[in-house]
Amino acid sequence: MIPVCHLDDLPEGESVRLSTEPPIAVFRTGGALYAIDDTCSHQDASLSEGWLEGCFVECPLHAATFDLRTGQPGCLPARRPVRTHRVSVDDSGFVHVQVAADAEPAREGSAA
Repeated sequence: MIPVCHLDDLPEGESVRLSTEPPIAVFRTGGALYAIDDTCSHQDASLSEGWLEGCFVECPLHAATFDLRTGQPGCLPARRPVRTHRVSVDDSGFVHVQVAADAEPAREGSAA
C-alpha cells in the first residue's frame, strides 16, 4: 500500500499525482476515490493535469477521455486503457493506493 494523503487534503474534483513507477493519479470525484496510471495511453501526458467530468478525466494533450472506474478510453485518439488501482481510506482518514498487477482486472473506486 502506498500512502497518498489525508482525505481532507484531497478536495472534491481534484487529483494528486504519485511519483511512483509508473506514476499514478488519484482523483476524488462524485464522492468516491479512484486511482489510475497517470500517463495517457495515447501519448506521454499527465492525466492528473486533465479535466474531470464525473467519472471521466480528459487528457490535457489531445482530449482523449478515460473512465476512472475501469481505465477504458472513452474516445479517440486513445485506444488502450490505463490500469486502475484499488484505493482505501484507513480509520484515521489517510488515503492509500494498492498498485494493481499488470494482469489484474480493473476495479471500481471506493466511497469517500
